[in-house]
Amino acid sequence: MINRQFFPVKFPQGSYSELDAVHILHTLKSVEERLNLHFPGSGLGKVAAELQEVGHSIVQLADKLRRPIWALRVLTLIGITGLIAVTVWVFYMALTISPTGQDGLMETLQAIESVTNELIFLTVGIIFFATLENRLKRRAAIDSLHRLRSFAHVIDMHQLTKDPNNVLQLEANSDPRFKTPEDLIRYLDQCTDLLAINSKLAALHVQNFQNNEVLNNVSEVEMLSHELSRKIWQKIMILDVMLKDQPQKPAANEEEA
Repeated sequence: MINRQFFPVKFPQGSYSELDAVHILHTLKSVEERLNLHFPGSGLGKVAAELQEVGHSIVQLADKLRRPIWALRVLTLIGITGLIAVTVWVFYMALTISPTGQDGLMETLQAIESVTNELIFLTVGIIFFATLENRLKRRAAIDSLHRLRSFAHVIDMHQLTKDPNNVLQLEANSDPRFKTPEDLIRYLDQCTDLLAINSKLAALHVQNFQNNEVLNNVSEVEMLSHELSRKIWQKIMILDVMLKDQPQKPAANEEEA
């Protein structure tokens, strides 16, 4: 708030300077449809469907985070006004209604000490009410980000058992859904897409809500998704190299003919 007052910077408005929640959900829907098309009934498809439901809730939460809670602000104003009124009344009673003389001086000193304690209580009360809205929003945002952190780990669990060697060697215990290495590459690519969307949903929390703790949690989710995605891309690169090293079957058939 202070930075905006003393350093007013107006950035140009544009459709490419902010994340579009509608486009994020649309992209997530297309990923879910591709998973259901190529891998019907897969657990990753169910994860995408649940992530889409959570995504709609996150979009609503992000909209609420940027809007002021007027009812809470009115109650906060009433609470702060009440605290100030009570403190002023106590201060007035302590300084005006006191005996004179030596005893009166002692009573006045005690009254000043009492008023000082009241001022400390007033300061604490004002800080509590003034930060209440921000703390409530922060708690809601952090709870939502914890959910996205769990989604990142769940997506990673779905790719951990996908061993490129099993597909390339066509072992008997390999997953029948991955008949070719290209199928596994497509599956792993969808995992990276879900992790990328997971990061975008996390970024929505701080697009219009400035809070250092929430920003740190968003950064953690983004870094986690990036690291997990990097591991998946290593598998994809291994598959690509192994595919290039494999002999081409059509050429072998031509030699036999």
